[in-house]
Amino acid sequence: MKTKFIDEEIKYIGSQLSPHWIYKNFKIQGDAIVAFQGECKVDLTEMVDIEDVINNEPIYSKYMLSFITEQFGINLSEGVFRQRMLMCIIKELLEERGIFVVRNGDDLMINGRKLSVSIATKSITSVLIHTGLNILSEGAPIEASGLKSELGIDDTKEFALEVMKRYAEELEDIQMACTKVRGVIE
Repeated sequence: MKTKFIDEEIKYIGSQLSPHWIYKNFKIQGDAIVAFQGECKVDLTEMVDIEDVINNEPIYSKYMLSFITEQFGINLSEGVFRQRMLMCIIKELLEERGIFVVRNGDDLMINGRKLSVSIATKSITSVLIHTGLNILSEGAPIEASGLKSELGIDDTKEFALEVMKRYAEELEDIQMACTKVRGVIE
């Protein structure tokens, strides 16, 4: 799993959650996770989460830390497991900083306010995951918390690098665990 933090600000509008977006824009081929910061404004026409479309709930964040991962050779169920694992890694890192986090599926909550958005979907060639963490909570259409505005996390780039490192290491460790066991037959 390749990782990259993109220093330029990118406005996440939903269209980035498409096959080979990472490869086309950053020349990273294969399984990868990238992170970037910027405004997030996903209109209903770009939303992948049909429940949010039905409920007329577009996504907006004035400033968000976004992660996009594309992974090949897995099905959607495994992609959702990996999405949940990513959320658990983020939760663990926040808790290591003394922040109490409640995880409900793919949502992270701080004091009853939503910190994250996340979705996993399947393209014709891969599984794609977007996870966003509010950096600033002001202007969100729901009760939200933010990494910087409420939690005092100013080093969002370093935080993102650690998230991606742990995610890649966890996937590598899972792969290694699969190669070290002897099969059994009854």
